[in-house]
Amino acid sequence: MQALIFDVDGTLADTERAHRAAFNHAFAQAGFDWHWDEPLYTRLLDVSGGRERILHYWKTIRGGVLDVSGSGVADTVQRLHDLKTAAYEAMVNSGAVSLRPGVLELIGQARAQGISVAIATTTSPVNIAALLRRAMGADWRLNFSVIADASTAPVKKPHPQVYLQALAAMNLPAAACLAFEDSANGLRAATGAGLATIVTPTRFTGHHDFSGALRVLLDLGGVGIGALREWRAAQRAGAAA
Repeated sequence: MQALIFDVDGTLADTERAHRAAFNHAFAQAGFDWHWDEPLYTRLLDVSGGRERILHYWKTIRGGVLDVSGSGVADTVQRLHDLKTAAYEAMVNSGAVSLRPGVLELIGQARAQGISVAIATTTSPVNIAALLRRAMGADWRLNFSVIADASTAPVKKPHPQVYLQALAAMNLPAAACLAFEDSANGLRAATGAGLATIVTPTRFTGHHDFSGALRVLLDLGGVGIGALREWRAAQRAGAAA
């Protein structure tokens, strides 16, 4: 095992409550009467990407999407997403979001043992920086050998593009790496790139189908590199039997 590859939203941190609040703040700020309650937002999480989620919802409630206030649909979606990103960053900076149990400890163990740590997410670089700067400090980037995100991988999960990019950047085969996800779309993206995957669901994704995951855990609390090696070895032994 030469590298651990982490998704961000829901995996490194349980961010979706803050994201939902930030979306609603953006809608109100822009004068939209939209409100995403928790059941609706849970369903909308099946659509990867914030801009894509906004546009999908808009099409759902309006059918054909028309220009708003004389601006193009794409411009309006981008404005809403910009407002949402600013609101989310403010929430993170205020301490509203923290890393999930076991995450920092596992990353520390990996780095101490010479195992690379990477990020593969289709969230924006701004969101990643806001979260990890708060959680890890100003030098947070030093913990990760590769960061693949929405700026480099425009095709969202469940497409494996972002994981394929991370593997290529590290010059490692999938068999030498382990992925960490929290959703069915993320699992499909990781396994589509050939990666064995640990899943730690949140309240928003616990109902998903995680068939094909190496393990499904409540969180990474108490999970060490030794356990990961054992689980991966057992999976390989089972496949060879």
